[in-house]
Amino acid sequence: MIIKKYQGKTELLAIENAKKELGQNVVVMNVKNLKKKGFSRLFKRQLVEVTVALEEETEQKVMQSQKQTFDLSAKTENSGQKQEKKEDGFNAVISNHTELKMYQNEGARLDNSDKVIEEKLDSLQNFLENQLQKQFLKAPNEESSEETEESEIVRFMKLLYNTMIENEVNEQYANQIIDDLDKVTKPNMTIDAMLSNVYQKMVLKFGQPKGITPAVKGPKVVFFVGPTGVGKTTTIAKIASKFCVEDKKKIALLTADTYRIAAAEQLRTYANILEVPFRVIYSVDEIESAIKEFASYDYIFVDTAGHSHHNESQKDNMNLLIHSVDDMAEIEIYLVVSATTKYRDLLSIANAYTQMANYKIVFTKLDETTTLGNVLNLKLYTGAELSYVTCGQNVPDDIADFNPQSTVKVLLAGHN
Repeated sequence: MIIKKYQGKTELLAIENAKKELGQNVVVMNVKNLKKKGFSRLFKRQLVEVTVALEEETEQKVMQSQKQTFDLSAKTENSGQKQEKKEDGFNAVISNHTELKMYQNEGARLDNSDKVIEEKLDSLQNFLENQLQKQFLKAPNEESSEETEESEIVRFMKLLYNTMIENEVNEQYANQIIDDLDKVTKPNMTIDAMLSNVYQKMVLKFGQPKGITPAVKGPKVVFFVGPTGVGKTTTIAKIASKFCVEDKKKIALLTADTYRIAAAEQLRTYANILEVPFRVIYSVDEIESAIKEFASYDYIFVDTAGHSHHNESQKDNMNLLIHSVDDMAEIEIYLVVSATTKYRDLLSIANAYTQMANYKIVFTKLDETTTLGNVLNLKLYTGAELSYVTCGQNVPDDIADFNPQSTVKVLLAGHN
């Protein structure tokens, strides 16, 4: 009779490992959970060990198949090592065109399966392991009781909290995330399980990006609003280029920014390059006339004047302009804000434009900041849908759909 022990993440996986080597006739004699010792246990999944037995009559067949099994296991292990080397760290903020493309394409590769989530969190877990180990080494005494295990979980939560604060996540929202994690944490819960839980919940908080959609009938009129200097005109040019060149849509460009001559000329230049119509709008009557003129078009993009969100007169004029076309066409409004703006100012901006209409959010200048906490802050404060992010001045390249997965990795892994 053969008696051997096998390990796996679960009892079923351990038994499956036994059957792969010894065949389907194994008999399970004992099952127990393994408790790892030392600090490393925090970052290794809890294993289950099963003791199995095999009758002597099948022993000879097993010996013949063991060599093939060993060869297959070796190949699998080598393949896994190669895959592990390919994993990139997640503790770098998107800061150039190549990284923006990775940010843009990553969401298409991700799904919700546990396997994919585990693979994508490996590098993030390594980062947190190193940080937690530093804290552990500072501890006066190494303990091994359940009380110590509990304190290590607390230290892990503190590490997550401090990392989010360093990334300028508002204290209120960081506390909410930690409180949500604390509610589902059990004494024997592994660190990677806790990390996976936080990751998934934060991705859900962001939601999926919502971009510009076509109108049911007639043109879709899209207004871009926001304070001065955030890159509204450049953002419009990037989006217009995509719709015109890639999607082959008929678009028209309008500007109501009559305060800055340079802004109008900039958009006119892009319109000439794209060979699309361009109009400067000075009044409500003129925008109504333009919409009638371009009634057969797919999209009409409207650049608006940036202004102080404290200027009531300008806000009233903006509100009048936007709602003057409510009965003429379907509209969408995009609030364009910079990722470099202070949190308190972002709230004031968001409040000012919320009084006008519902909007979706575009974040610009991701290449000019090392923290992305305000992206989460504004999302949770307004409840508005996130749409696009920009990272640089290149038209039309430096723009992408908002990617919640990449953003969460940055928020949890910190910055360089």
